Amino acid sequence: MAQWHPRFGAQDMEVVEHERICDGFFKIGRLKIRHKLFEGGEIEIIREQFQRDDAVCVLLFDPVRDAVLLIEQFRVGAIGKPGSPWLLELVAGIVEPGETAEDVASRESVEEAGVSISDIVPITRYLPSAGGSDEYVDLLCARVDSAQAGGVHGLAEEGEDILVHVLPFAEVCQLVADGTIDNAATIIAVQWLQINKQRLLQQWGCK
Repeated sequence: MAQWHPRFGAQDMEVVEHERICDGFFKIGRLKIRHKLFEGGEIEIIREQFQRDDAVCVLLFDPVRDAVLLIEQFRVGAIGKPGSPWLLELVAGIVEPGETAEDVASRESVEEAGVSISDIVPITRYLPSAGGSDEYVDLLCARVDSAQAGGVHGLAEEGEDILVHVLPFAEVCQLVADGTIDNAATIIAVQWLQINKQRLLQQWGCK
C-alpha cells in the first residue's frame, strides 16, 4: 500500500525575515516566509508564530487499581471558554537543555504530583497547534503507584498550584467521552490507553 509523503520539504521554503515582537513569559515572532505553491510558482506571506520550547505530557496509570492520576490547575488559555479555566490534565513540563522526554516526565511527576514513575512508554509526538505555534509535544504513558497520591503540589516560584486526583480509568474515559476533559494531550492519551490497555498490561507483566 502506498504511503503519503509531503509534496514539499524544508528546502522548499525560506524564512526571509524574522522579527521578535513579544519577549515576555511567552515569545512571539513575526516571520516573512517564501514557499512553493502546489500548482507552481511561489508565494510570500507574513505570519506571527507563537514560539515556546518543546513539552512532554505523561499519562500516569496505576495498573493495580485500574486508576489514572490527573492534575487540576488554572490555565490562562481557557479564560473565556466554556466551563472553568481550571482543567483536568496530564502531568506535563517543558524540556530543559540536555533533558530527554523521559527525564522531563520523571521530574514533573515529582514536582506536580509528588509521585515517582517507572516503565515509561512512548505514545506519540505531535504539533498541538501547527497553524501558529512551533511547540512539539512528546506524549508518554508511565506506571505509578497511586495508593498514597493526592494533595496540592507545584513549584511556588513558578506560580504553580496543582491539585492531584486519582480516578478510576472507566470514569476518566467517561469524562473524555462527555467533553468534561477537553484538552488535547489528555484526550489523546486516554484514548490511546483504551486501545492499548491489554497490550500495556502484558508489557508491564500485569496480566
